[in-house]
Amino acid sequence: MLLTRQQLEARLIALHQASLQLVEDISLETLLERIATVACEQAGARYAALGVQGEDGGLKQFISVGMTDEQIKRIPHPPMGLGLLGALMDTEETIRLTSIQSDPRSVGFPKNHPRMRSFLGVPIWLKNEQLGQIYLTEKQDGGEFTADDERIIQMLAAHAAVAINNARLYSELRERDRALTRRNQDLALLNKTAEVLTSSLKLDEILQKTLSLVMEYLGVEAGELFLLEDDAQTLRLVLHRGQAAEAFWTRNRFKLGEGIIGMVAKNNTAIISRDLASDVRYLREAVVKVGFRQMASFPLTSSGRVIGVLSAATRVSVPISDLDLQLVTALCGWAGLAIDNARLHNDARRLAVLEERERIGMDLHDGIIQSIYGVGLVLEHARLLAAEDPRQARERIQHAIESLNNSIRDIRAYILDLRPRQLGNENLMDGLRRLVMEFRLNTLAEGILSGSPDDVSDMPQNYSTALFHICQEALANVAKHARAKKVEVTVWRSAERIMMEIRDNGRGFEIEKMSMTIGHGLSNIHTRAHHTGGDVEISSVPGEGTSILAWVPRIDTHSVSAHHD
Repeated sequence: MLLTRQQLEARLIALHQASLQLVEDISLETLLERIATVACEQAGARYAALGVQGEDGGLKQFISVGMTDEQIKRIPHPPMGLGLLGALMDTEETIRLTSIQSDPRSVGFPKNHPRMRSFLGVPIWLKNEQLGQIYLTEKQDGGEFTADDERIIQMLAAHAAVAINNARLYSELRERDRALTRRNQDLALLNKTAEVLTSSLKLDEILQKTLSLVMEYLGVEAGELFLLEDDAQTLRLVLHRGQAAEAFWTRNRFKLGEGIIGMVAKNNTAIISRDLASDVRYLREAVVKVGFRQMASFPLTSSGRVIGVLSAATRVSVPISDLDLQLVTALCGWAGLAIDNARLHNDARRLAVLEERERIGMDLHDGIIQSIYGVGLVLEHARLLAAEDPRQARERIQHAIESLNNSIRDIRAYILDLRPRQLGNENLMDGLRRLVMEFRLNTLAEGILSGSPDDVSDMPQNYSTALFHICQEALANVAKHARAKKVEVTVWRSAERIMMEIRDNGRGFEIEKMSMTIGHGLSNIHTRAHHTGGDVEISSVPGEGTSILAWVPRIDTHSVSAHHD
């Protein structure tokens, strides 16, 4: 039956209004359902469907209208793109049939599918690409679909092509936005990780922060860190964070290749176990009993060597993508380097302490202990002389007293050298005054400080600290080695420099024979001065004393340079 002019105009107006709604809809799923519904309304069909093709040419999505959810559930399988559906996917032409069953391309309906007779199929094309198909069946008045129905649905298909393409573009844009957001989040995590791991050389702090970052990123309830022992065969649990600590600590050591932890370390490859209860590689039953279902374990590496294993466990199923895997693996690589550096730093500090203890022991043995032993011999001789020659015995005792006083002075000098001092909130002159007073108390030698506080009032704090420590080192060296009766510390300023001189009247030494590479003393003085852009001049004459002249710039040359840059 042909439409009247008024009917056709009404349908065109309805189609136009529907097309405007289609363009506004940017959700592909709801858009497809809306297109199928509009097609039903415009063609007077009982059933409608819209198929969308995938990149492989097959049906990617199939949205139906007219059947209930119960009817759809009873059909054994979704449409497979065969028969008339497949024919429409391979053509640019519309297919309009009075009877589906009489067409040779029809392959019939699956079990429990509603009976359908009349058919109108219109492909949805955009330029040279077929985006999908509109399928209509069962004209509601019992007749067949008309040429007017065909033209209306073809017009709808043209509008639908634009709407579907827009929805796809919007979906791709949102996906790219999500990917960009995720990438920015990942970069932020990597930057934060780098900042955290390079801000400390304390092993415990690095372990804590690394495990916290991974747990937060993966969103898990528990995490643990194993480190490889010195035997290079045993992994020991050194840190656990999160829930059920007692369950994880039931097994705190694994051999290489033993269980998931050992396998990760042996093969230098991450392992994700999505079902711990049925995973024979997982060897801690207590963890499974308290409800943990999934675990991801990553190697901690440094210079290609595995130094430990980091694991994250959860009671729920957390999807871990390839991107997650790559990011956490990279993070663990950085953490491995930081852990290795912290260990090397600790080893270096322990070695320095051992070397310093050995040096102090040698100094004590060769100096103070030998002196005290000598005092003992003198007193023993005085005891023997007491009856025969009382005057000489008294001289020997007086000599022993002087030697003991010298030993006491040496011991106090060591105390002065080993006790840590800081400038704190004092100005430079107050700090130097405190050092000189402590020197007098510990050595019984005279100490004099000269200088005006106004000369150093505008000094940068780091320069004041440097001069303070230079004076500390110099006074400690005087106390230990110089046997001086008097020390003078003088501070003054010139047009470009702040100067400080420490002069003593002690034994002095030969400059050429002194090493500048020892851990304490002169090398420290030079290092502190050079770090400020200053310098140190040392002059000494055996038997006449030593003078140490240190200077720093009056302004912070580092800050000025940075400002000009």
